[in-house]
Amino acid sequence: MALPPQDERTLPATVLQDLDRRPLEQALTEMQGLLDRHGHVIVVCSRAVPAGVRRRLHTIRSLLESDRIALFRPDLPPLGLAALARQLRQLASCDLSPGVLASAGRLLTHYIHAGALLGSVARLDRVPVGLKAHARSWVPGSQFGVLAHPEPRLVRIGPGATLPGPEFGTWMLVAKGQLQSDWVTATLAPSWNVLGLRECPPPAESAGWWGTGRLIEFCTYLPDLSVLYQLVTSVRRSTCHWCGIDLIGDRCVFCSATPPVHENRTPVG
Repeated sequence: MALPPQDERTLPATVLQDLDRRPLEQALTEMQGLLDRHGHVIVVCSRAVPAGVRRRLHTIRSLLESDRIALFRPDLPPLGLAALARQLRQLASCDLSPGVLASAGRLLTHYIHAGALLGSVARLDRVPVGLKAHARSWVPGSQFGVLAHPEPRLVRIGPGATLPGPEFGTWMLVAKGQLQSDWVTATLAPSWNVLGLRECPPPAESAGWWGTGRLIEFCTYLPDLSVLYQLVTSVRRSTCHWCGIDLIGDRCVFCSATPPVHENRTPVG
């Protein structure tokens, strides 16, 4: 899912449609065209996509023999992933190198709170669900507030029910599925002191990720480009010892190399 631009500087996204169902030659041509135009490609992929999509992405990267393709699959629900992808599109307009931009995704993931209001948790397998919650999900009219990131949390909706939220100013994005409720906008958003709220259609993967289409998905995010840029540029940069690209963090997002381990050897004398 590609969200609309956050501001006039947000770069457009390329959506790789039906990647596992199109002929391999078409997918290769599309990816090669992106590399020719932009130099590097950051693929932000949901963990809810079919296994065939993941295999096709690795096949494309292998056949093109390219270390300029970063495959990024953060552990976020679909709406949170879409918000993160838009933040990277915002930062792509700045003077950041491809390695720093790609590895910024891991950093910004920590600032996203993502969850959903569900009409049932009977098929929810991505967040720990107790036996009582499973039993209550069969009671007509039951609803559950679920936080998937940064820390899993589940509450049954009732008077005073809420979820732990961010301790800094954020905006909230809401995607309404087949569930009717104002709990997210009328109760949760005020308790999280969000600075603003926007609505969008639910991502295609939402029902599969949450185990039900009776949901209202939500996430909070940092919308201001200047804040995002300051966060990324305040982190120490390093150079990948394998491919030589600049990055932040301890793993290269393009070649997956980690820093070499140097053994401490005591000289014998």
